[in-house]
Amino acid sequence: MKTLLTKLTEAYGPSGSEGPVRELIRKEVEPYVDEIRVDALGNLICLKKGTGGKKVLLDAHMDEIGLMVTHIDKDGFLRYGTIGGVNPFISLGQRVYFENGTFGVIGSERVDDPKDLKTEKLFVDIGAKNKEEASAKVKVGDSAAFFQPAVCLGSRFVAKALDDRAACAVLIETLKRVGETAHDIYAVFATQEEVGLRGARVAAFGIEPDVGIAIDVTRTGDTPKSITMDVSLGAGAAIKVKDSSLICTPALRDYMVKMAQEKGIRYQMEVLEAGGTDSGAIQMTKAGIPAGVISIPCRYIHSPCEMVDLDDVEECVKLTVALCQSPLEF
Repeated sequence: MKTLLTKLTEAYGPSGSEGPVRELIRKEVEPYVDEIRVDALGNLICLKKGTGGKKVLLDAHMDEIGLMVTHIDKDGFLRYGTIGGVNPFISLGQRVYFENGTFGVIGSERVDDPKDLKTEKLFVDIGAKNKEEASAKVKVGDSAAFFQPAVCLGSRFVAKALDDRAACAVLIETLKRVGETAHDIYAVFATQEEVGLRGARVAAFGIEPDVGIAIDVTRTGDTPKSITMDVSLGAGAAIKVKDSSLICTPALRDYMVKMAQEKGIRYQMEVLEAGGTDSGAIQMTKAGIPAGVISIPCRYIHSPCEMVDLDDVEECVKLTVALCQSPLEF
């Protein structure tokens, strides 16, 4: 799992530019599925055929937060807008990289009061001496991702883009382990979640599943003076009750709890007060789809140093496999 997580998190793929990570995932899952296609929004949709049960959509978004160049000034500095939720306080001093291999560091104009540090005060320095030199490397509209090699701290894994590459790893491992299933499993590695749950919405519309389950990270309440939240790193898979995008289908949520209890899978219940997941889009597709979420507890979300516990990731794999192999009667 460490090797897979390292490959996935170090791959490039801000929202709208998921090509490199999509091709990496395609190579990982190709031997384990019956059909693979890429839709108009760039979603990687993988079908593992069953024997006549339900159509089950399992979703993990493959995009990550990032930056987009909006202007190159006369001295070669890049102004940028954000792709997804990028905190300026976390951004300052970080390194970023573009798909073509250009690197840069985020700097700031002089700010006397830290409260005045906003994205419009920041810029990317790619080492160019002037606009002409910078324009030869980077264009307006180019995207950049944060650059941060993955590291392992015992059972804790730290990297950029664990939101949501940790879930991509869970979905890949599920396809590898699930074996025969009665259900048609549609594994969707979705695009553009960070900018509005866009990929999952169109994927669900096309698939018309009987059940939709998103796999995503969630915040924790276990760090000093953190938000009050009953989710901790190392306590198992989190079964979502609600977030800002949906109230999970109660019968499906209860069924997920039942499966975890029957299989001896460690789990915790999650109520996320701010933030959403692709299940919010899946649930509202067409006439409505029963939807739930399996969450991976994660510290420091939307930073270049997100942290998960490898044991929690494993419990999420076990729960996802168990649901695929169960009758899904709820």
